Amino acid sequence: MTHFAFVAPPFPSHMRALQTVAQALIDRGHQATFFHLPEAAAWLSDPRIGFRAVGAADQPAGTLAAMLRRAARPGGPLGLRRVIQDVAGSTDLLCRTLPDAFARAGIDAVVCDQMEAAGGLVAEALGLPYVSVACALPVNREPGVPLPVMPWAYADDARTRQLCEASSRVYDRLMAPHGRVIARHAAAFGLPPRHALHDCLSPYAQLSQTVAGLEFPRRALPAHFHHVGPLRDAAPDPPLTLDLAADRPVVFASLGTLQGQRLAIFRRIVRACRRLDAHLVLAHCGGLSPAQARSLQVPGAVEVVDFVPQRAMLARADTVISHAGLNTVLDACVAGTPILALPIAFDQPGVAARVVHAGAGLKASAHLAGASRLQRLLTRLLAEPDFRQRAQALGVAAQAAGGSARAARIAEAVATSARPVLAEAA
Repeated sequence: MTHFAFVAPPFPSHMRALQTVAQALIDRGHQATFFHLPEAAAWLSDPRIGFRAVGAADQPAGTLAAMLRRAARPGGPLGLRRVIQDVAGSTDLLCRTLPDAFARAGIDAVVCDQMEAAGGLVAEALGLPYVSVACALPVNREPGVPLPVMPWAYADDARTRQLCEASSRVYDRLMAPHGRVIARHAAAFGLPPRHALHDCLSPYAQLSQTVAGLEFPRRALPAHFHHVGPLRDAAPDPPLTLDLAADRPVVFASLGTLQGQRLAIFRRIVRACRRLDAHLVLAHCGGLSPAQARSLQVPGAVEVVDFVPQRAMLARADTVISHAGLNTVLDACVAGTPILALPIAFDQPGVAARVVHAGAGLKASAHLAGASRLQRLLTRLLAEPDFRQRAQALGVAAQAAGGSARAARIAEAVATSARPVLAEAA
């Protein structure tokens, strides 16, 4: 039996994706424990998975909730700077506390989210084999491939390569506080110089929720990089209990767990769907007050809910309006449901650009697109079969990629051999 540590940013979508890998490892006879601030335990639902709180003495109760609020609405430059400081502070806390916590727990191997540098830094410092997992778009850098946070389309020309290089420099300047934390702890651990997330990836195995068809063309991924597809619980969603129209298109709209409070965007979506005479199901994930939710409800036309079984809903929908969170996009592809992407933050602009590149949907500005533009784009998605066919093709590839079960097998192979697991051998 191997005891795996799991290290991830404390975002619900990341924790829940990695939870499915932990479950698969437990099913294979191993032990799995997550490490983070005490509040992060709320995102885990399987009692078989261990949780070790770290940093509680340094951070008052409510720290994580405040971080998530700032991440959901960073605001202007000062707000963005505060979010970057939160990211840097989280990495600093984990780098300071994980070595002792891993030793006390008897950790043998580590599964690290790409978006939290501390996992890889501490694992390497302790000589533990580790696997990097891209729950969001991979941070692996490559000339000519836009960073995940950038909205650029892919093009193989000199101008695009220059744009990618310039935007990467700007991004690295913005992320300098985080880079300094990474560099400081790498030096303290006696590791070679490290300055950014992409410097902290595993030399044993790197896993991604994406499939190659949903990525821009890549030429320089390492031989131990694996597209494993969506990391999901194998249990099916419960059936839908909504009474949906059989004679009108059904549109599902969700802006995810962190962005569900954006009432103004929801109002535009409602107006667009009303003009289409579509039946809209809008899930705000607890982001709206009861009064706000009631203000959007239209009996027989607009259903407003806190949550809905997403995979079951996507299978019933004719199209989905999404913030372009990678989890929702992958679930939509598996369901063969075309996507209208309204990216807001994080890697969502990059995911939206890849959706368009793959032909599985269209994108618009979440902040600028009015109801008329949303209506026009939805009309195209509902009327043109190519979008559904391309989403379906991506879904077939995603289902064949192996998911959480394959991720667990690769992690097990790394822990057993402490050697790279190449893509052809997985």
